[in-house]
Amino acid sequence: MANKTYNVGVIGYGWAATAHIGAINGTNQGSVRAVYSSRALDSAALSAEYGSGITTYQDLDQMLADPAIDTISITSYPNQHKDQAIAAARAGKNLIIEKPLALTLEDCQAIKQAVDEAGVKACVCFELRFISQFQTTRSIIDEGLLGNIHYGEIDYYHGIGPWYGQYRWNTTRDNGGTSLLSAGCHALDAMLLCMGDDVTSVSAMSTQSSHDIFAKYEYPTTTVVLLQFASGKVGKVASVIDCFQPYYLHTHLVGSEGSLLDDKLYSNKLHMRDKKWAQLPITMADSGDVADHPYQAQFQEFFDALDKEEDMPLTSLNQSMKSFEVIFAADLSASEGRPVTLEEIRGNG
Repeated sequence: MANKTYNVGVIGYGWAATAHIGAINGTNQGSVRAVYSSRALDSAALSAEYGSGITTYQDLDQMLADPAIDTISITSYPNQHKDQAIAAARAGKNLIIEKPLALTLEDCQAIKQAVDEAGVKACVCFELRFISQFQTTRSIIDEGLLGNIHYGEIDYYHGIGPWYGQYRWNTTRDNGGTSLLSAGCHALDAMLLCMGDDVTSVSAMSTQSSHDIFAKYEYPTTTVVLLQFASGKVGKVASVIDCFQPYYLHTHLVGSEGSLLDDKLYSNKLHMRDKKWAQLPITMADSGDVADHPYQAQFQEFFDALDKEEDMPLTSLNQSMKSFEVIFAADLSASEGRPVTLEEIRGNG
């Protein structure tokens, strides 16, 4: 039996949308058939560029009313996600939602409620779970080469200044939100992928570069988070979007049988006694450019799960909500200068 074709409408036509369209069209089942933008677009030009017949809209309700569109990809500004996701879910559309899911926990929960009530499927673009670096890291953990992990740190370093398109809106609290929501969420989500999602409490602090370029930010641009897990593990995540250096997603995991440092491994299980790291043949997450991120692999998994009428692995809405709960706990901790439990966060919802 042939796989179903999923006709996708994209909300927003900016930088992320261009990556989504190509990735969706590159899957076995996905085909972008509509694009909504607040500005007028040329349907024929977009159809020619992407190789699928695309109808453009300036009225979102009109696009959502098209019965031929069964899936919506949301690539708009973060402060628009809640209303657009809820409208799409109520229209019976499956959802692909760019990170951050929304800028408050209440808005995230409202999206989840709408998705659950509509009986549709949704995923969040934590696509780095599908990149070579973390696919391999997860395999090494599952093979037991690190033993029982008790400590980990995953840190996001990416200077988002005026040389970067995101800077224009990312500097505002209304759209950037916080350092973690803006970009560091990738590191925190990777921490939960590697260490588990049984976080019980977090303690966070924030600061900001004194350089003029980062003075435009309406929120602290560096946040460091300490995490306590129910299993006894501890971890650290830093989100640094006010640095001058190449993009770097630092990963260091320490276990009872070995350690992993970025793309290097040391394991007693492999009888390593020469005091040298073993170099892993993996591709590191070394760019913030959406064109370099593994959207196609994630979207393929999403459409495959839709075929089975199941939640997708790794980045389903239910799974991603766990990361956002920790993010909002960390931001509350940083703003109030105290530890915050996950029970407290869930009680506030």
